[in-house]
Amino acid sequence: MLALFLRDLKLATRAGGGALTGLLFFTAVIAVIPFGLGPDLKLLGRIGPAMLWIGALLASLLGLDRLFQAEREDGALDVMAMQETPLVLVVLVKCAAHWAATGLPLALLSPLLGLFLNMEPAAIGATFLTLLAGTPAITLIGAMGAAVAVALPRGGLLVSILVLPLVIPVLIFGVGAALAAVEEPAPFLPPFLILMALTLFFAVVGPLSAAAALRAQAD
Repeated sequence: MLALFLRDLKLATRAGGGALTGLLFFTAVIAVIPFGLGPDLKLLGRIGPAMLWIGALLASLLGLDRLFQAEREDGALDVMAMQETPLVLVVLVKCAAHWAATGLPLALLSPLLGLFLNMEPAAIGATFLTLLAGTPAITLIGAMGAAVAVALPRGGLLVSILVLPLVIPVLIFGVGAALAAVEEPAPFLPPFLILMALTLFFAVVGPLSAAAALRAQAD
């Protein structure tokens, strides 16, 4: 499992792997917002958490279609379905590697981009925590869509269509928790705990559903 994690991490971070593309896309989305909204610093600071979350969500969707594509192309998917190691565990490890290469860098970059949007320190910290807690859910949900579309030659659009409705609750509670940290008397903890619950829920449902879809593809 460690070898699989390191292999997927290496594939995602090398040239053309998708991790750098997501970071560049995230940075580009946030960089153009001040030019579209104008020099209103208060407005930028107020909508900053939502913009960071939307940018991170869109950036996370970019490489999801390649989550199982390499295994499908070289025949490793059939081997994974027949080996003794449960396919659910394999999917979970691949999701962890994908998040470490894509979701985690987005969360780490968010404080710097938050300064660019004139966000308050409390809002920057809250947004970072919510992205750290919520981006794994996006990857786990994306694994289900990627498993369904793995056999299609151009399944990237289909993956986005399948995943987007499911990630809306993650977006809602992620933004709600980040905004609650700076808007009184809205509490930060309840939406953050719901966000954590969503991540834990999809940590169970996501690998199970993806493994079932991959097994059906192998059959």
